[in-house]
Amino acid sequence: MDKRFFNLFNLTEEQAIAILETPAQKLDDPYDRYIAASHLVNFSTEKSIAALIVAVENTDDGLDNRSVRRKAAETLGRLQAKSALTSLHACLGDDDCYVVENAVWAIGEIGTDNPDILEDIAKLLDKPGQSYRVIIHALAKLNYTAAISRLNKFVEDKDGMIQGAAITTICRFSGDYSQMARVVELLQSSNVNDRRSSIQDLIDAKYYKAIPEISRCPVSLVFRLRAVRMLASVGIPAGEIAFAEIEPILDRIIGDRPDDLDLVHEYDQLPSLEFAINELYETDFGRCYLATKTILESYKDEAPDALLATYAKSAYNDYGAHYHVMKLLGWLKYAPAFDLLVEALHNREPQFQKSRAAAAFALGEIGDKRAIAELKVGLETRIWDLKYASLMALQKLGDNSGREILAEDEDLLLRAKAASLISRV
Repeated sequence: MDKRFFNLFNLTEEQAIAILETPAQKLDDPYDRYIAASHLVNFSTEKSIAALIVAVENTDDGLDNRSVRRKAAETLGRLQAKSALTSLHACLGDDDCYVVENAVWAIGEIGTDNPDILEDIAKLLDKPGQSYRVIIHALAKLNYTAAISRLNKFVEDKDGMIQGAAITTICRFSGDYSQMARVVELLQSSNVNDRRSSIQDLIDAKYYKAIPEISRCPVSLVFRLRAVRMLASVGIPAGEIAFAEIEPILDRIIGDRPDDLDLVHEYDQLPSLEFAINELYETDFGRCYLATKTILESYKDEAPDALLATYAKSAYNDYGAHYHVMKLLGWLKYAPAFDLLVEALHNREPQFQKSRAAAAFALGEIGDKRAIAELKVGLETRIWDLKYASLMALQKLGDNSGREILAEDEDLLLRAKAASLISRV
């Protein structure tokens, strides 16, 4: 589990517990209890778990306390605290649907074969206003096949996220995967949340045949790369797929060119460069990729100055736009951006992690051999996509040392990529 963002507050375990146990009215900021409940994920001890359970069982109906209960339930799930199951079970009947949602998720993370708990989770599918996708996921994770009859009514749900989860779980429970094509179709939904959730459903189903479609889905490469890596890490050892099938797909995802995606948005007329630049800030990456494609096709000459201007104004602090600016500067082969790309390559702020790989790839596109020494640093990190992108960039720059360095990497796919390059010599 990635815990990079959990430990943001300089609290000891004792301090966090003390804050959590303090009545909200005695605190300068009632939100401090929420922070404490979140921070205790760093302490898998009996006393922390006990304090979180007390917080979950505190049914004061104030808005601040409800938020604390939700977070406490989530933290107990992350800690996989089996001693909390009774308290979390009691939350399933709560009037706050978000407390219910987090309790269901937590039970799924902890795991149980208690038939009463499992059936009470399944009954929530009959209750209006619940977070059905979370409930369905928990039932799948807990392998409660008795819920299959309740799932049938959701296969035509108007919400693609719920529909996809229901279809996937029924396929897994029944062993009949003939309807998974409907989940694959959601990869082309106009709704970005449907696209993202369908990727997770395809991962859960180990639906290897959808890997090419996943790679072309217009969402952030983070979602696509995670899916292909997870499916490949299971499918290759199982003999279901071969690295030779995966390698060109991984290369395309890391390259992340808009022409390699099946875009779901379109313009009815050519937008201005200013409009396209502003689209790089959209949270729906499908719109960002359409803007990127437009900039590359219609505004190559004007784009570098406009990109540097938007970077200086706000993209430097917006991790989505930052990423797209780095990639565009590479594709435009804008040599004056060398120092900016090197700076991005070494940016250790976690929210800009994917920009590091983008910068590595862009440096390879620009072709300045001064980047070789910088890119070798990327090979020594623990960041998967940065390693892969650095390896590709080094190859493009004519340096073969990366394949030797990664030949013994702990990651199956990086080893396979290095071996593939070595075999071509």
